[in-house]
Amino acid sequence: MRYELDLFGVIVPSLLLWCIVAYVLTRAASKAFARARLYRRVWHAALFDFAVFVCLLTSFVFISRELVS
Repeated sequence: MRYELDLFGVIVPSLLLWCIVAYVLTRAASKAFARARLYRRVWHAALFDFAVFVCLLTSFVFISRELVS
C-alpha cells in the first residue's frame, strides 16, 4: 500500500482518502438502515454507525494493501 498520494501537487495520506470513502458509504448505509427501521433493533445507533465505519475502513485498507502490494 502506498502511504501517501500526490493529489494535484498536494501529498495526502492514503488513510485520509480511505476515511473519506468509508464515511460517505457509512452515511449512505445509515440512511438505508433508517429506512429499513433497523435502528429499532440496535441498542445504540451511534455506536452501531461507528462500528460500521470501522469495519468499512479496515476492509478498504486490507483490500488495498493486498491489491497494491
